[in-house]
Amino acid sequence: MDSIGRAPRNRQQWVVVSYDIHDDKRRTKVMKTLAGYGERVQYSVFECELRPADLDRLKERLRDLIDERQDDVRFYPLCESCLRKTTMLGKAELQRQEPYVIVKAG
Repeated sequence: MDSIGRAPRNRQQWVVVSYDIHDDKRRTKVMKTLAGYGERVQYSVFECELRPADLDRLKERLRDLIDERQDDVRFYPLCESCLRKTTMLGKAELQRQEPYVIVKAG
């Protein structure tokens, strides 16, 4: 964190994405796009850990898929402090991504 309390520029951020898409074809495309960025935790809700550039890319991809007159996509960013305060009931589990390293062969 910097002196103002902001996360470093390239640090992953926890984001909850929800959507209400009226057309079945568009809804399927939105769901498949989100599946590449996070975990589906409810029918129209994904939990994602994203770097700022990936979040921007996701927003652009979804903007191209939806009909802005009919559809609704929401991004809820959560700071680490907010994430620790999350309450879940029933079978709910926090879908944290395991850290990974990409190794280039050769």
